[in-house]
Amino acid sequence: MGLFYTRKGDKGKSYVGKKSVDKTCVEIEALGELDELNSLIGLLKSQKISTTLKTTLHKVQEGLFIVQAHVAELMLDAGFKVPEFKDLKVKEVEKIIDDIENKLSPVKKFIISGSNTTSAWLDLIRTKSRSVERVVLKIKKANKLDPNIKSYLNRLSSLFFALARWEAKKAGTKEKNPLYR
Repeated sequence: MGLFYTRKGDKGKSYVGKKSVDKTCVEIEALGELDELNSLIGLLKSQKISTTLKTTLHKVQEGLFIVQAHVAELMLDAGFKVPEFKDLKVKEVEKIIDDIENKLSPVKKFIISGSNTTSAWLDLIRTKSRSVERVVLKIKKANKLDPNIKSYLNRLSSLFFALARWEAKKAGTKEKNPLYR
């Protein structure tokens, strides 16, 4: 046994802090979904993308770690000190979305993903961010979450949608709408 495995989870339990919980509980699912979203963002960040996009993605990752701490705190009922989730994070995301909206024509139809690699990754990340929001809201104590966290999770899919549209425009790729035929 080393640093990378403990055998403690072999019986379907996870350990958060010193608390043993079922791996199937919704809080563990939420932590896993948040981790997966963070990893997907990291995968895009490792690609050849603009410094501005990398910086934006990194800020989102930092925010997601704070969200994870809040979810863990709900699960543990430990009352340990978690980093504050400031409304500034929501405002930063909204500003990015607003700036992009001011540069693009309104989107009035669905977009078929895949016009270029970066926008396709952002579309995938957008869909994952939606599933993260849904599972976090399933937590019985979600009403105890800082309202800014709920707003932040809700804005992330809009952020990734706006970023995907912006990246497609910058690349000069024409995005297509479904023809439904």
